[in-house]
Amino acid sequence: MTADAQELRHASPTVPLSEVALLFLKLGTIAFGGPAAHIAMLEDEVVRRKKWLPREQFLDLLGATNLIPGPNSTELAIHIGHHVAGWRGLLVAGACFILPAMLIVGALGWGYVTYGTLPQVDWVLYGIKPVIIAIVLQALWGLSRTAIKSRALAGLALAILILMLLGVNELLLLFGAGILWGIKRWLSHPRQDGTTLLPAFSAFPLLGLAKGAIAAGGTAFGLWPLFWFFLKVGSVLYGSGYVLLAFLDAGLVERMGWISRMQLLDAVAIGQITPGPVFTTATFIGYLVGGPVAALVATIGIFLPAFVFVAISGPLIPRIRKSPIAGSVLDGVNVASLGLMAAVTIQLAQAAVTDWLTLALALISAGLLLRFRLNSAWLVLGGALAGWLAWQFR
Repeated sequence: MTADAQELRHASPTVPLSEVALLFLKLGTIAFGGPAAHIAMLEDEVVRRKKWLPREQFLDLLGATNLIPGPNSTELAIHIGHHVAGWRGLLVAGACFILPAMLIVGALGWGYVTYGTLPQVDWVLYGIKPVIIAIVLQALWGLSRTAIKSRALAGLALAILILMLLGVNELLLLFGAGILWGIKRWLSHPRQDGTTLLPAFSAFPLLGLAKGAIAAGGTAFGLWPLFWFFLKVGSVLYGSGYVLLAFLDAGLVERMGWISRMQLLDAVAIGQITPGPVFTTATFIGYLVGGPVAALVATIGIFLPAFVFVAISGPLIPRIRKSPIAGSVLDGVNVASLGLMAAVTIQLAQAAVTDWLTLALALISAGLLLRFRLNSAWLVLGGALAGWLAWQFR
């Protein structure tokens, strides 16, 4: 099969929409642990188990996801849906990944408004977090064998890991690694490819417009100002939940005065402890300020840019990979993405493995994954059960 035929085959829908919907509904229900854990679960399902994508294409989608603002794991789910089921798959995969978390967070928002407190879920996280570490490590091992094609790339990944742990900005590391590897390729083969790197980043002029608009806003509550605020946040936000916290504090607490800082912290905590995207923090805030309709409006606002950015950037990925220089940029970004995942995993492990039981859960989970390739969903449920039992017999 020729390269053009392979590209056409991968560009055409290959998976029924019903299968896409079921998979992403399941993942949206069990995907605890943040973006690194979500990416690991996605890799386990679509590469190892269902074989919807080869690992090389999964890495390219991951690299492209890291170059656009918004929730990384959600955008990766949208990319995968688009790749395996076309434009309808793009919508179905993203919506089904978001929907379970939105419903769970909305229910918690109702409980919070009604009773004024958060439920006690520490025992769930106690058991699940060490399991997540094992899942992420397995994904890192598999992805690194594909992405790290040379000793030089291995050195780049190690450098990114160290710099991330030292506190260097993650976006700077991603773009820096990509540009560095593109320059390296150009210096080695200056006449092989005359293309510029512009196609790889052609969507980014849109971001400047969005960044210019983020400061605008009013103080009176309404559904349209709520939607517009979260649309702007979803259009420009890179980074972790802590970056999201800074945006929400500046906009909703300081400028608009819609919620208190304590309510904001509770909202971010809800986003962290529930499965699915952390951006469902917007669902909780929407419920606080305006009930169920506002919760839906805020959710649509913060996630809509992710669908738009993936729709713009997705078709560019095959063109980027065809160009030796732009492809090298993507190789650098892919390796940097794995370095960032490794750094996040180390930080998560320090918080997750706190005693002999959590250490045992991490080791047992790793053993089950390596020996029996057990589905990560069962491991997450087992971790939750172990945490509940530990809470019962403490």
